[in-house]
Amino acid sequence: MAAIVLNGITWGHSRGITPLLAVSQRYSELHPDVEIRWKKRTLQEFADFPIEMLTADYDLLIIDHPWVGCAAATNCVLPLNEYLPAEYLQDQANHSVGVSHPSYHYNGKQWALAIDAATPAASYRKDLMQYPPDTWEEVLELAKKGKVAVPAIPIDLLMNFYTFCIANGKEPFQSEDEVIDEATGIKAIETMKQLYNLVDRNMFNCNPIAVAELMSSTNDYWYCPFAYGYSNYSRKGYAKHLLHYADVVSFNGKKLRTTIGGTGLAVSAFSQHKETAVDFARMIVSGECQRTMYVQNGGQPGHRSAWWDADANRITNNYFEAVLPVMDNGYMRPRYNGYLYFQDHAGDPLQYCLMNDGDPLKALNEMNELYRQSILKQPANL
Repeated sequence: MAAIVLNGITWGHSRGITPLLAVSQRYSELHPDVEIRWKKRTLQEFADFPIEMLTADYDLLIIDHPWVGCAAATNCVLPLNEYLPAEYLQDQANHSVGVSHPSYHYNGKQWALAIDAATPAASYRKDLMQYPPDTWEEVLELAKKGKVAVPAIPIDLLMNFYTFCIANGKEPFQSEDEVIDEATGIKAIETMKQLYNLVDRNMFNCNPIAVAELMSSTNDYWYCPFAYGYSNYSRKGYAKHLLHYADVVSFNGKKLRTTIGGTGLAVSAFSQHKETAVDFARMIVSGECQRTMYVQNGGQPGHRSAWWDADANRITNNYFEAVLPVMDNGYMRPRYNGYLYFQDHAGDPLQYCLMNDGDPLKALNEMNELYRQSILKQPANL
């Protein structure tokens, strides 16, 4: 048995686990006294079990950036700016994909490294339609023909709600009293209704992975206007049919701004092997690793040099080149300690409204109440 064993936790999709396993194997070959073991869990488990409770058992944690407010409040992961050279962090900042790198910087500290970058982008079946739509109106016309798939579980609807608030003129979370002003919020929900009234009801059970699987395994759906992108589906051999990715459409003459996702790599403050864990993080998030081993093994890098890389684009049918403009235009969610309570619950009234042709004002009022609760209460008391 290796002298040093690091335990890591990630999410259970090929994009989330396979590149970690590959680079960890190589790290152990370079450092024979180190073994890195990864456990995977579902996206839902990520939402249901607080990350701060995992830091006692895992050295390496794949996290979402809205959690960094909690990290700053609890200090349960390392502030990596105190462990990594300034020039390394400057390279990460210089090569951020959109706001991926700064999304893990909070209260003056870097709580994670952007190991993975993603945002909702368009995808389509090039073998079934030559060109994807350019405008919102064209999306609605295609939806009337039953050819549009779009994720519509609560969390994805909430992310798209932010997008349509911005599309209708204002960014959300500018006040501590309401998520968005009443007029803009109602317009955002009414805009969303235009699409969700047209799509198959089954979409309300689908996350982005389920939509990608549907589109790549059947010929029923030709186009998705926005779902968190997975370069795996644009690689030969991964699924039955290739998905091609594209920029999102224009709404009232402006490109939609989608809500960035992706993941960061954090190191537990309770790790018995902090230096080794940080060294592994430094290797796997370096530009050299990200544009070679990481992307070659199904990863979706957080380092911009990989998104420019000719080989990375060749093996993904230009996924990175196509999606980079969407990433660079992306919107970053709040990260205050308590936001995750809002995120975990606010999609429910929105989904109910969209599924049942409900009252947008009622849904908005419920969302605003959840927002106020999330600000007033600390997660430990929720």
